[in-house]
Amino acid sequence: MTYLVSTAGTPAAQQFEFWESAVSRTFVPLEVSAGERSVFRGRLRGENLGSVGVYEATADAHVVRRTNRTISRVNPDYYKLGLQLHGTAKLSQDGRRAALLPGDFAIYDTTRPYTLAFDDVSSTLVLMFPRDMLCLPTGHVERLTATRFTGGSGVSGIVSTILVQLARNLNDPHVYGSVRLARNVVDLLGTALADRVDYPDVPTETARSAMLLKIKSFIESRLNDPGLSPNEIAAAHHISTRYLHKLFSDAGTTVSGWTRHRRLERCGQDLADPSKQQLAIGTIGARWGLVDASYLSRAFKTEYGVSPSEYRHRSALHR
Repeated sequence: MTYLVSTAGTPAAQQFEFWESAVSRTFVPLEVSAGERSVFRGRLRGENLGSVGVYEATADAHVVRRTNRTISRVNPDYYKLGLQLHGTAKLSQDGRRAALLPGDFAIYDTTRPYTLAFDDVSSTLVLMFPRDMLCLPTGHVERLTATRFTGGSGVSGIVSTILVQLARNLNDPHVYGSVRLARNVVDLLGTALADRVDYPDVPTETARSAMLLKIKSFIESRLNDPGLSPNEIAAAHHISTRYLHKLFSDAGTTVSGWTRHRRLERCGQDLADPSKQQLAIGTIGARWGLVDASYLSRAFKTEYGVSPSEYRHRSALHR
């Protein structure tokens, strides 16, 4: 990670003031209150992926306010998306109020006042990005601020699943170095918002990016299935197999190639994990859908330049 702020190590009397300053510097100027307390615990970690800031904030109960006064100090054109990871939150803006549970998310606009209240210890994933990155006109988005999007089903459920995975893998260099991933997440968010307001004019490229991200998330969830096939993937997304292959081809890869790459990456992570050193290499491969040990060995060496056993040995030497 390139950004990490924590109140740990700060004198108790200064912790809350430190936190208020940290969130105002990271996002936009804010007013923060937390009632009477002697200690305030807060931790903020994140990364800028191109124009998109991705942050995870964990803190004790507090209230954040974007007021006319703080807006007059600095007023960048940004949207923020908040996905609740743990605990609950209440977001108010434009006369609406959204109560967010874990897995829920909502969007809000930094150019207008809002209030975000956390009643207890909570953790939130925050995306902050320029308003012009969304495919929807600002008037349409304004109708959706402080609106709860549930993580249970539909496009919003896919957005929630991807964002939760993003939070879990913020330390993975393949994640925090991916500007394209951030762009695709915003595209998928735009699709979810457009569905809510029945906005028909989502650009074709945005729709394709969103579809590809949905498909990749589906494949990620099924990497352990050795029988996962392009036909099954296409059917699950109500598209033809030919169109599925075209989506991946336009992205410079293939369905099978991308799936194999992700499986091998997962194998590599397990081989480097000290807690899994007792697992046989064949067992690790089978966990990620690569059940043929000889194929695993060949594919892994092609990908990483060394055999799985040598990769595990080198990883142990560099711990």
